[in-house]
Amino acid sequence: MNGDEEKVLDTYRSFLLLSELSGDQQLSQREIAKRLGIALGLVNSYLKNLVSKGFIRINNYPKNRYAYLLTPTGFAEKSRLAYQHLSYFSGLYTVARQDYLQLFRELAAEGVKGVAFCGIDEVAEIAYLSLKETGLELELAMDMDAAGRKFFDKPVVSTAIGLLSGNHRIVITSLKRSDALCQELLHLGADPARIYRTDGAGIPGQEKSLS
Repeated sequence: MNGDEEKVLDTYRSFLLLSELSGDQQLSQREIAKRLGIALGLVNSYLKNLVSKGFIRINNYPKNRYAYLLTPTGFAEKSRLAYQHLSYFSGLYTVARQDYLQLFRELAAEGVKGVAFCGIDEVAEIAYLSLKETGLELELAMDMDAAGRKFFDKPVVSTAIGLLSGNHRIVITSLKRSDALCQELLHLGADPARIYRTDGAGIPGQEKSLS
């Protein structure tokens, strides 16, 4: 991930966190981390940064409980980030849609009938639309962080369980976590030749990756 992508991801996480805190619920850091699918320590770091900028204030309650509330400046920042990322995700949709469509068409031309998705987030939903257009089937959806949820009509399973269920062609369907997911698959013994990603990065142990 290059510097520009890191910056986009950083501001996007800030937007998601501000959005979670804009409701009526009083959420703990642990609850926020679970909702956003990011590490607790990272949530703590973002909250400290947003508090220092005046976007969030902290209310103290008995028994060491805290509530994180948006300030008027925080609401304005959330709106600004929403407009900023609307433009970003419009571009992301177009690029990801075409990249996955190309990959799935190439796999279909090879006689592949179905694939497994690894990484379930907003990009996976875009990939699914491209998959249906090519007639390939989604055989499996796996993601350690999303295990137990539903992805369209498929239950999401952990990566380890997914690899035990069969020797699937595996497509990385999260751009922001593509490196980590690829490493996790390889660590668990997945065949590098059966892993595909559309971000142009190579797969260790694989002579050539599709891009």
